Amino acid sequence: MVIMSGLYKNNHYVPQWYQKRFLPVGQTNQELYYLDLKPESFTDPRGTVHQKSGIHKWGFKQCFAEEDLYTTTFGSEESTKIEQLFFGDIDSKGRGAVEHFSNFTHPSANYEAFQSMINYMSTQKLRTPKGLGFLSWKAQTADKNEILRHMLRLRNLYCAIWTECVWQIADASQSNTKFIISDHPITVYNRECGPRSPQWCRGYNDPDIWLHGTHTIFPLSLDKVLILTNLSWVRNPYQSAKKLRPNPNPFRGAMFKFMDIQVMRYLTEQEVKEINFIIKSRALRYIGAAKEEWLYPEKDISKSQWNVYGNGYLLIPDPRSMQYGGEIMIGYKDGSVDSFDEYGRKPWQPGYSKAGNTPNEFVTFHRFQGEFARLFGRKRRGRSFQFAHLDPEEDSDQAHQYHLQQEKRREK
Repeated sequence: MVIMSGLYKNNHYVPQWYQKRFLPVGQTNQELYYLDLKPESFTDPRGTVHQKSGIHKWGFKQCFAEEDLYTTTFGSEESTKIEQLFFGDIDSKGRGAVEHFSNFTHPSANYEAFQSMINYMSTQKLRTPKGLGFLSWKAQTADKNEILRHMLRLRNLYCAIWTECVWQIADASQSNTKFIISDHPITVYNRECGPRSPQWCRGYNDPDIWLHGTHTIFPLSLDKVLILTNLSWVRNPYQSAKKLRPNPNPFRGAMFKFMDIQVMRYLTEQEVKEINFIIKSRALRYIGAAKEEWLYPEKDISKSQWNVYGNGYLLIPDPRSMQYGGEIMIGYKDGSVDSFDEYGRKPWQPGYSKAGNTPNEFVTFHRFQGEFARLFGRKRRGRSFQFAHLDPEEDSDQAHQYHLQQEKRREK
């Protein structure tokens, strides 16, 4: 089927509905401040080279779009069905899912919203110019049709790993600075892979999400951001952030627990600027914001401190709002039983239901709970839903002292 329509040739790799989520409520001017990080140059009649302005104020139609990005060609014919049919469905479902998680509260277990969210995010990471460039590099091809086929085939590449991450929905409502967006909205951060890292952060590359210390950042709106962290990193942030997490295979099933989602993490102004700086540093070329000053977090944030934002724990969920363990058993009507451990391993796989790929994970997890209590005090930086209620907003004196003692005891 060949579809020819100009409606589907101006391809937004960051959907317009998503861009609208980053305007303040009540703002009638439907425009973003749009910054080109690599503005082009031109030569005037006298031979003098000038650099074009990098800053614009544009409507959503002009931002994060490229002509015929998803148009495929077959000889002299063109097809726009990827934009019309595939992304039409992904975006329709993703829009509702992003809204759901932006307003998420416990108790809630909307499986359809989760499935739409994880599918949208995985596809979004691949559909941008940076994502398509990554696929081109990996597949060693410049053929556009082949690259787009890889995108469709691998659209669920990240789903299993993200499903097993610890989810935290953080809130910037107490900060004057709000979140920016980039031309690669699913941003990743690994504190051991700085912006100049030749192996991980050059060109179209990003640190793999199946490395222990890689966090995934997805701004949901002006005030909300979803942060995904590998469980192995929360249990042991003292190991190498660049080694593989347990069971890193992305092509498999996985189980998700809604009760473990951490909410009510209120970010400071400094933390929001640090997250914005990460987003800007990992963009390919363009970023956007409701206010021009938000586009320049580097005025307050240093790239040289990449590995110590938030004492090195800027994006990590509160380990005190987590329980150790996580094996899941499923019973079926025919009497059969299936099970997964917290890393998605089945009973016959090596390491099943054990302490990951480090025998000291139980020890490091409790040590980290103590370090977190010492660094950030009694107030929780994220609350999950355990035993039919939210975790306490603040630890009691007894609980706080217990965590502090755990750090000292486990260090010995």
